[in-house]
Amino acid sequence: MIKEHFTGTQIAYYIVCKRKLWLFSHQICFEKYSDYVELGKLINQESFKKETYREVELGNVKIDFIKTKDGVIVHEIKKSRKLEPAHIWQVKYYIFKLRELGVNCSSGVIHYPKLFKKIQVDFTSEDEEIIKNFRQEINEILSAPMPPVINKPYCKKCSYYEFCYS
Repeated sequence: MIKEHFTGTQIAYYIVCKRKLWLFSHQICFEKYSDYVELGKLINQESFKKETYREVELGNVKIDFIKTKDGVIVHEIKKSRKLEPAHIWQVKYYIFKLRELGVNCSSGVIHYPKLFKKIQVDFTSEDEEIIKNFRQEINEILSAPMPPVINKPYCKKCSYYEFCYS
């Protein structure tokens, strides 16, 4: 079955680790046992509480918050910059989804509250084609057997570490 709609988490996992994407997408989830995931959720809950449009849901996509000055701007809150390329593509995917719905959105911001940093994310026409390719590749990954372990330094802090390395 070809799937066209993914979560932002699946897009991020696609960038970080195909095995994690496969496991998560097949409902094998270990996030609820991870202290790192819990810390990330706490940072998200405690940051930007006064924003009007928090946790905006578009079907299976959940955006941390949006602002609506001069078009819609997507805002995502993250704990660390270690997986920043995945964060960028997650935000670009949210912009892509909004644009599919006819919403005027071409940028986003990733906030790293613990680091007092933020980065601007701009969406281009090339990004649209890249995301369409991501969706095709994700479908291929999900219909194949589980991918191998990638053995990267960041694996040690992953909620799937014990599963992959035991």
